[in-house]
Amino acid sequence: MREVFHQSLEDVQGRLVEIAELVTIAIDKATRAFGTSDVALAEEVIEADAVIDEKAVELDELAIEILARQQPVARDLRIVVSALRMSASLERMGDIAEHIAQLTRMRFPERAIPKGLKSTFLKMGELDVEAARQLTELLRTQDGDLIDEIRNADDKLDELHVSVFEKVLSDSWQGDPSATVDATLASRYHERFGDHAVSVAKKVAYLSTGDWTSSTDTIDVVAPSL
Repeated sequence: MREVFHQSLEDVQGRLVEIAELVTIAIDKATRAFGTSDVALAEEVIEADAVIDEKAVELDELAIEILARQQPVARDLRIVVSALRMSASLERMGDIAEHIAQLTRMRFPERAIPKGLKSTFLKMGELDVEAARQLTELLRTQDGDLIDEIRNADDKLDELHVSVFEKVLSDSWQGDPSATVDATLASRYHERFGDHAVSVAKKVAYLSTGDWTSSTDTIDVVAPSL
């Protein structure tokens, strides 16, 4: 029974990695579409979000089945419950990628990025993609060094998010109301994507230490000591 249980935990990890990979593809396409007004690419992101949602539901159902059938305790219980919470964050990251793509579609054929903020949003997009790739690798390898890298990317996103607000609130801002709304929404989407990546990374650290404030170099997610 323990062997079956650990196989189920490995399945959970594999599904988390799969969802993270899909999220990485989604945010990469969404940010590229946003930067180039590529409505066809934006449509791909919007249509693919249903797949991410479906994968997240399937993972949740597996985790609930493990809870019901195996009744895990202690660290095993933390793994399953954390997987449910990670799944929710990853699903939300997919939604955020979809929202960015929807902004692109809504403003087409005009550019969604307001004048004067292109370089800022291109950098925010690069940081989101970087954080998503690092998060996928963290879920695959449990390499704790990646946690700090994800946090660093999020810190940079926070700084850029603040700079967008400073820009649209400055006397020099010449954007019309729709441009102001677009800039505010887009900046918030990018910043929240990074926040969710950090949230998942913190949960991975928690699985190793049982402490939300700690992280280690190597985190064993699915093979706890027996």
